Amino acid sequence: MGKVKLNHAPPLVMEARYIEETRQLTYQQRFEKLMAIIELSCVLKSAKKYSKSK
Repeated sequence: MGKVKLNHAPPLVMEARYIEETRQLTYQQRFEKLMAIIELSCVLKSAKKYSKSK
């Protein structure tokens, strides 16, 4: 994966760019990205709940 860019554009433009970037990834890179998302999901699911209420 290349250098990280922060872009602000309409949602359709952002989605099209994301799809194109994903197509350029190898299967190994896609798998690693998927595993990172799954791992983050599990961490967030098991995280302690925090509330500001007294």
